[in-house]
Amino acid sequence: MTVDYGPPRVVHALRRLLVATAAATAGVELLNYWYAPEHGFGLAVRTGWALLRTLGWLILIWHVRRGRAGARPLGLILAVTTVFAVGRLVVPRTGAPPAAGVIGFAALTVLCVTVVVLLYQHPGVQGHLVRHPKKVVLTREGIEVREAVPKRPPLAAWAITARVAAFTYSPLMLVPALISVAELGRRPEWILAVGFWFVAGIGASYAVLLSTFFLMRGKSWAPKLVLWVTVGVLVVDLPLCYLLLGVDGVIRDGAPLVAAAGLVCYSLWRVARLPDPAAAPA
Repeated sequence: MTVDYGPPRVVHALRRLLVATAAATAGVELLNYWYAPEHGFGLAVRTGWALLRTLGWLILIWHVRRGRAGARPLGLILAVTTVFAVGRLVVPRTGAPPAAGVIGFAALTVLCVTVVVLLYQHPGVQGHLVRHPKKVVLTREGIEVREAVPKRPPLAAWAITARVAAFTYSPLMLVPALISVAELGRRPEWILAVGFWFVAGIGASYAVLLSTFFLMRGKSWAPKLVLWVTVGVLVVDLPLCYLLLGVDGVIRDGAPLVAAAGLVCYSLWRVARLPDPAAAPA
């Protein structure tokens, strides 16, 4: 009998790669902050938000260690948004970016791409990431904690990806809104717009929570609802980025939101190509 030791080695290698990616994320962001010609409020907020992604990579490591199926969509959205979040810090407002920052960003991009390839393409990793979160259930023997396997496995993968990506809408709106507060000192007439931006950013989280709730339950109309939420977020955020933060704000703060919205739309497209969930057991 042949024992296959491939998957365990691959999973351990993936975990080490995730640790390296988390360290590289923090290192490149701090390096860019160090080389930045000016250390204003906006750069500090963007750097702080980017550093929070390091915590996201640590959560991903925990999911991989537990063999959670949700590690794949979480790793995908972390990789995409990390590249955009760090990339916007590499390029200064004026002049050429520092060589150290460009090299670090290139290395981080390679790490993120490698993570996504392993999560989605390596059979050993796919065979490991099959578990689901445990939930408390009531049985004849009493209360037990069991693994909650989705009733619609084909739908769950891309629906979870869309849900995780959509949940980034709110923080991606609130970060530029917070940066725009510094602009009120010389442009106080925009105070209502900034206030509306904060309200819209918070409201986006509730809209995403409601729409993805129905998406995860396979409702045929839920993808359209998520799509309309995505359109509304872009319509609100991108013009405000331009009006309050200029073209630089659209590139640095609008581009990550567009990337997340693109990932949501692609995931919804994949969900639409799956068999009709109405035919699945309720």
